[in-house]
Amino acid sequence: MTLSARRLALLVAANTALAPFAIDAYLPAMAALADDVGASIHHTELSLSTFLAGFALGQLVFGPISDRVGRKPVLLGGLVVFLLASLAITTVGSLGELLAWRFVQALGGGATVVNSAAIVRDCFKGSEAAKVMSTMAIIMLMAPLVAPVVGSGLLYLADWWLIFVFLAAYAGFLMWLLGTKLPETRPPGGSAATLVTVLANYLSVLRDRNAMGFIAAASMSFAGLFAFVTASPFLYLEHFGLTPSLYPLVFGVNVVVMVAANRLNIRLLRWRTPLQNLRLGLGIQLTAGLGLTFMVATGLESLVTMVPLIMLFAGTIGLVAPNAITSLLDRFPHMSATAAALQGSIQFSCGALAGVLVGAFEIDSAWPMVGTMLGATLLANLGIRLLAGRDDHA
Repeated sequence: MTLSARRLALLVAANTALAPFAIDAYLPAMAALADDVGASIHHTELSLSTFLAGFALGQLVFGPISDRVGRKPVLLGGLVVFLLASLAITTVGSLGELLAWRFVQALGGGATVVNSAAIVRDCFKGSEAAKVMSTMAIIMLMAPLVAPVVGSGLLYLADWWLIFVFLAAYAGFLMWLLGTKLPETRPPGGSAATLVTVLANYLSVLRDRNAMGFIAAASMSFAGLFAFVTASPFLYLEHFGLTPSLYPLVFGVNVVVMVAANRLNIRLLRWRTPLQNLRLGLGIQLTAGLGLTFMVATGLESLVTMVPLIMLFAGTIGLVAPNAITSLLDRFPHMSATAAALQGSIQFSCGALAGVLVGAFEIDSAWPMVGTMLGATLLANLGIRLLAGRDDHA
């Protein structure tokens, strides 16, 4: 099969969109789900962190296996697990059951999505890979915009359980699409995936100063974004009193800036390095984080003042993520799925921790969200400056 850059971007974007759909589609139904499992909305929001924890573990375990046995077997196997767990979630009656099945669902999702960046790296490198990832990200970022709208519609048609039926159906669609349209891209002759080899490969990434700078930038930037995602049902539905029908619209405006940032990234890569664009995105994100802190500290917080700053904070992921991942994988072409797995595992672990920090405080305030967002972007900026600051050609 011929694999053009556009076709690859479409296929990988469809695969990567599984994660934002699994995270964002049920946000409008969070209050209804909390009622059915007999828990508060704050505790039910911890199902987001549980998903991220399982997603991190799934990537960590199955990334090296993908480098050994191939992308497609791991990808399709993960989709089967995700599909079955999604159907199981429709039957849960307690918070414990919900958290357990979300964890299993995420293990399958992690095994699936960990292959996306590796597939791109199998076929492209350098600025070309960054451009493909940016094109992929533009398509993929439509999922967070569409997912809450789909979730609201399904909630209106039936109840929260229909959202998880939809997720199972999407996994089934991906099994057909990727099974028939995506060739195996892993280069032949991979090393044996023994435990010693896997640990040695992970250790080689952890010892690479520049690699850890890229991982810190991507992971902490994502943690700041996920602090908002976790807090958004409470912030918009309860704190600011939005209706479930308006929630997807206010939530979805963040994607507009993400798409714009991705388009800007593609243009800037004509004369700037991925590292330079990465620093630019992190600087903008830090400015937005300081602005949010100022609004809450001075009592000026409102939809009018908070939403634009959140859009700016979230939108710059479009500059941060593609360049951080491309720069990382270019350092490990011989084990791209392993490097992507470690990066994804750390990233989603940081996201899970950010979600716990936000969801653990049952107070009617934006401070847990804003404080976590500011702390995360500060660490992201420090990481790239201190660890990868001297590598202008990454």
